[in-house]
Amino acid sequence: MPNVVHVLDYGVGNLFSIANALRTCGVETVLASGPGDLKDAERIILPGVGAIGPAMRSLVERNLVEAVRERVLDGLPLLGICLGMQMLFDVSEEFGEHEGLGLVPGRVKMIPGTTTEGGSLRIPHIGWNRIGPVSPNGWNEGVFADLAEGQAFYFVHSLTGWPDDEGHRLADCVYGGHRISAAVRNGNVCGVQFHPEKSGPAGLSVLRRFVAL
Repeated sequence: MPNVVHVLDYGVGNLFSIANALRTCGVETVLASGPGDLKDAERIILPGVGAIGPAMRSLVERNLVEAVRERVLDGLPLLGICLGMQMLFDVSEEFGEHEGLGLVPGRVKMIPGTTTEGGSLRIPHIGWNRIGPVSPNGWNEGVFADLAEGQAFYFVHSLTGWPDDEGHRLADCVYGGHRISAAVRNGNVCGVQFHPEKSGPAGLSVLRRFVAL
């Protein structure tokens, strides 16, 4: 297993918690705040909290957008976490429309404020929720390979990603009767909407599997 992961440091993200979780997995963290920092990277994690508009502006200001896209085209594994997963899509509808990285074709949309039965639904979606595979997308070949279906992870978000290609959905959860994207994958690009660094042993398993991909 490679013992180094480059984590994008662009001023938006819980870097300390992610670094701690990776350290627990026996993985060294290198913070990448500019294109040159990604030159020798073998794996990249894109963290993120908050809104996509400021986050994407920060990536642009640091000249990281094209650098990330180029490394992904080179075949480098990339994992987006929470807002980092939403940034993988073409467009997000959070407070208007904002362009993402375009690595997973599709859009990010608000979770409805009512359940499928018409009741009130608390937004954001906060807390533990169980996820399940979206067949036939290779649950046993990706970041969930060491976990049983129905494992619970910790979520904090108000939007959900909708890939154009159903084959890019790796796992879903259900909230208020609505289908929520829990994980997506497009080739060497993977995203998880939950926080693996806050999800106990299951979250650490996801990080270990990403490093081992």
